[in-house]
Amino acid sequence: MDEYIVVKALENGVNIIGLTSGKDTKFHHTEKLDKGEVFLAQFTDVTTAIKINGAAEIYTKHGKLMSDAR
Repeated sequence: MDEYIVVKALENGVNIIGLTSGKDTKFHHTEKLDKGEVFLAQFTDVTTAIKINGAAEIYTKHGKLMSDAR
């Protein structure tokens, strides 16, 4: 898979959680970003979903999304 997302934290403490799929969905990776930090994530055979908590700008091939502040 060659799909990526970019997450830019708009506040301190934005959490990014990589999830697996299959018989059971599991957490397999976490990151914590502070305001202004940017994280590039790739969907792979292992990472099939990404959960973002906190205020962030999210850039995908489908456009820009904004998550809500806590």
